[in-house]
Amino acid sequence: MKVAVIGSTGFVGSKIVNELVNRNYEVFGISRDEKVSEYGNLTYLKLNVFDTKELAKQIEGYDVLVSAYSSGWDNPNMHEDFINGSLSIQRAVVESNVKRYIVIGGAGSLYVSETVQAVDTDEFPEAFKPVARAAREYFNTLKTETSFDWLYLCPSLEMHPGITTGRTEKYRYGTIHPIFDENGRSVISVEDLAVAVVDEIEDKKFNQTMFTVGY
Repeated sequence: MKVAVIGSTGFVGSKIVNELVNRNYEVFGISRDEKVSEYGNLTYLKLNVFDTKELAKQIEGYDVLVSAYSSGWDNPNMHEDFINGSLSIQRAVVESNVKRYIVIGGAGSLYVSETVQAVDTDEFPEAFKPVARAAREYFNTLKTETSFDWLYLCPSLEMHPGITTGRTEKYRYGTIHPIFDENGRSVISVEDLAVAVVDEIEDKKFNQTMFTVGY
């Protein structure tokens, strides 16, 4: 199976690429940075996701596109660029006829009650709210899409470089609500998030919906 990954050199995307490579997928990494592959089943390409036509051309023939796209934490136009970049990626999926599209979304989109999403709570870190709101806005557009198989994967409320559990392969699935462990934490390592992404590529548990993973 051939899988393309956007944001392939970033915090999340790089771990997804590693997981795919180690499971012997043919992997195509797309990012804004130049990178040389050390593996025979991995190639990289520097590409601007706003170039819809070129992106569609490059991903044509791939079975799955995983998007870990980020418009940049320090970008003053972060919100607008995230929405426009995500929409460009989505249009490229349609134009290239890629059948499966997995978006790494934001934990802020998860519901902490029947009507309140995490990003709208006082407990949600203020610094992360602009990114989380942009991700939620894009999800509200994505969920109207019916022409292909898409998924919107929300990480746990805690997923950052300081989480040292690494790759355990032990996680649980959920849908619109956070998953909490025995200590009341909603947490996942980025390595296990990558495991969950590739497991979902293989197992196809979800379709055209939001889902989440946690310990």
